[in-house]
Amino acid sequence: MEEEENAAELKIGEEFLKAKCLMNCEVAIILEHKWEQLQHMSDGGADQVSQVFEKSQAYVKRFSRYKNPDAVRQVRETLSRYSLVEFELCTLGNLCPDTADEAKALVPSLVPGGRFDSDDRVDKMLNDLSLIKKFE
Repeated sequence: MEEEENAAELKIGEEFLKAKCLMNCEVAIILEHKWEQLQHMSDGGADQVSQVFEKSQAYVKRFSRYKNPDAVRQVRETLSRYSLVEFELCTLGNLCPDTADEAKALVPSLVPGGRFDSDDRVDKMLNDLSLIKKFE
């Protein structure tokens, strides 16, 4: 019998637990680098960019909370210290909740009694993120 998926309990399927996820800000950096490579191509590579590429780039630029590549690296490093699953890390990095209650509503697996022993740990993590944003 197959177990029902439930993100609140981190029952998201084996393939998702092992998958590497990227935050919007990380995708924005990758696509910007690709765009720069295409512009430097001698045969008009920038003219060959697909509409999907352009729309994807516009989306991640619009919804990226961190713009500076060093800040993006710091966000991943900071969240990684809290032993988050990839999708938790990316959800928090993308949505940047302000409070522990907001974070737990967005990522139910953060609820105390699970892997996090108290809201204090969630608050500390969110404070670490806000400091990165503040000094970006």
